Amino acid sequence: MLDVGTALTVNGKMPKVPEGTLVYAVGDVHGRADLLEKMHAAILKDSLDVPAERKVVVYLGDYVDRGPGSKKVVDILLDKPLKGFERVHLMGNHEAFLIEFLNDLEAGPGWFFNGGLATLSSYGVKIGKNDELSYEVLQRVQSEFLAKVPKAHLDFYKTLEFSRTEGDFFFVHAGIRPGVPLDNQTDEDMLWIREEFLGCDDDFGKVIVHGHTITWEPEVKSNRIGIDTGAFASGVLTALVLEGREQDFLTVSGPA
Repeated sequence: MLDVGTALTVNGKMPKVPEGTLVYAVGDVHGRADLLEKMHAAILKDSLDVPAERKVVVYLGDYVDRGPGSKKVVDILLDKPLKGFERVHLMGNHEAFLIEFLNDLEAGPGWFFNGGLATLSSYGVKIGKNDELSYEVLQRVQSEFLAKVPKAHLDFYKTLEFSRTEGDFFFVHAGIRPGVPLDNQTDEDMLWIREEFLGCDDDFGKVIVHGHTITWEPEVKSNRIGIDTGAFASGVLTALVLEGREQDFLTVSGPA
């Protein structure tokens, strides 16, 4: 484990989660089912010695794309959930890409370019290397994808949450719009924002826990914690551990 330290502040005080609650926030998985399985095992082992009345795991989104096992990642989340934990599945911009393609063929090329081809492949949908992304090809791919995605997976994608609050921590995929109250944030900002949020040192009223922007180690600022360690490329998946006023990290690794 890595000690986060004491840099975090909310209204001039160290932030905390509710008493009796243990929280794990898991960063962007991006199709790395192997790392998700390792992280689940690490969380279960880590939580054994914590006498918390309530245990919560928050997944920060981007379960799919880029890595090879998008379908398996969702299978694990649905069929092999962490026992004894409340589970919170947040929406990532890559799940938003997927949903948009199911509704709009024109979203296909953008999604494919950003890792969607790996997700399609994991569901058994192929696009030839020499295939032009014509209307007919996009229509075929959309139709095949809809036919091969289990209903439980579609329901999962369509019912993901955009944020979760636990005590002094606000969990979201990408970040928030500075100057806008947390309960007035737009879905688009929570899924996509980068520079305006990352470069802001304002006290947001909560510590923002987010993924979306890759850093090779967890990034801790006074007002936010970023835990996207680029699992699909680095082979490192990170989780933030919160209990009372204490913060630590869990990391698991595999082939890059």
